[in-house]
Amino acid sequence: MTADVGSRGFLLSTFDRAMDWARSGSLWYYSVQSGCCADEVMDTLGCRYDLERFGCVPQADPSQADLLFISGFVSRKAAPHLLDLYERMLEPKYVIALGSCASCGGLFSEDRTYSGLSGVGRLIPVDVHVPGCPPRPEAIMNGLITLQEKIRGGR
Repeated sequence: MTADVGSRGFLLSTFDRAMDWARSGSLWYYSVQSGCCADEVMDTLGCRYDLERFGCVPQADPSQADLLFISGFVSRKAAPHLLDLYERMLEPKYVIALGSCASCGGLFSEDRTYSGLSGVGRLIPVDVHVPGCPPRPEAIMNGLITLQEKIRGGR
């Protein structure tokens, strides 16, 4: 028998919180990179900042990942391929848009060029936007911590 806590039982509620905690500490990511943001992402993956201490493990196949890093310019021609990558990811899936190009189009937005998207959020749902052109590794790590808090239910 479980004690009634709202609409869910106590054990199920505690199990869900434990799963959210485990899920937030073991994000396996797939990265789509272009432009100058790619350099900052690679710098964040290096030994000085080391995203693996946050539980982020790179994956070579999007079907094994639950986090998608999108950095840099996204063109209309690449949009169907990006959508296909997103659909192949594991559930629940999360997206972090890095830099102004991925977040709002930046210098390559729809009002400036014919081939660019004004942010990847028009194509797929984005959980965290990391500002900057390019974003610093500290900002990328802050975006990851924000996503972990969101998964745990803090935001």
